[in-house]
Amino acid sequence: MVNQAELSARHQNILKATIKHYIATAEPVASKTLAQQYDFNVSSATIRNVMGRLESAGLLYQPHASAGRVPSDSGYRTYVDHLIVPNDNIDQAIQKIVQQELQIARTNFEALLQRAAKILATLSGYIALVTFPQKLNSTLRHIQLVPVAANQVMLIVVTDSYQTQSILMESPLAEEVDENTINHKLQRLSNFLDRELKGCCLADIKGIKWTKIDSEFAQYRDFLKILLNQLKLALQSDNSSPMLIHGVAELLRQPEFSQLQQVQTLLSLLEEQQEKLSPIIFTFPELESLKRVSIKIGMENSLEPMQTCTLVSANYYQDHVPVGSVGILGPKRMLYENAIALVKNTADYLSNPFQAFA
Repeated sequence: MVNQAELSARHQNILKATIKHYIATAEPVASKTLAQQYDFNVSSATIRNVMGRLESAGLLYQPHASAGRVPSDSGYRTYVDHLIVPNDNIDQAIQKIVQQELQIARTNFEALLQRAAKILATLSGYIALVTFPQKLNSTLRHIQLVPVAANQVMLIVVTDSYQTQSILMESPLAEEVDENTINHKLQRLSNFLDRELKGCCLADIKGIKWTKIDSEFAQYRDFLKILLNQLKLALQSDNSSPMLIHGVAELLRQPEFSQLQQVQTLLSLLEEQQEKLSPIIFTFPELESLKRVSIKIGMENSLEPMQTCTLVSANYYQDHVPVGSVGILGPKRMLYENAIALVKNTADYLSNPFQAFA
């Protein structure tokens, strides 16, 4: 992806105007349109030249030769990360609406979640996804690493509910060639993991950083970091909770979803494959991450039916531990400023009154 520092102020302004115009109209944007409707004080030929450079950089593309240009996934990512200017007026207005609308449903937490899903869908015009609180008491019962190939191991995880998962991982011993040595080292690593992690729950694993490891296992620090992420997913799966989905009809009004096959695959995911969707909506943030809202654009979404969409999500918390998430799933051509403020304020509201319903 192009670094923002590589774009001049003119490039940034024209990219921002192109994206904002495309979000508003859903029509490819021509240089003549930007020259007429935006005060750049340059000719359409100059704008066309800049748009060509932005296309070469992978930030814009032409859907067909005679058309104007539309943003690529990288273009949207640059816009979201660098070109959006925080607007306190939008944030405060949405915060006020969210508080007023959700105050109605404070009788119990389930009613509050139902109301939140409905409000998210209504105000955004997209699909709202809200997970019920996760059960954080499922714990690890057994962990084992088993060699399956020269460069692969199988992580076998058993939880206290006797749910078993097998996860294929790159071997930390890929350079070893002696089978007996590999088996011996993997057994010692398995014993270490079983000793350190047996009885840990999802919240415990979130706090592990592997900053202090016995010298024998320090060489596996990168492998252990990846392994912890896999264990989080395993415990999330064991603790999976129902999900509320609202706003499918609103999304189908968007021009991006006019093709029947595309809509069918997305509906199948939402209605029949929520076990795949839930771990994407509700994820533990990395310890070093300060971002409150997660934004996954297009191909950044791991599930194919979502790769024409953007997912904006944020966790809500109990005692500073994330227990659930709220999200908006819509076209990549979405009003990001509004969507981010809406998701953030909804998640904040759900976090604050949690103790009243616990």
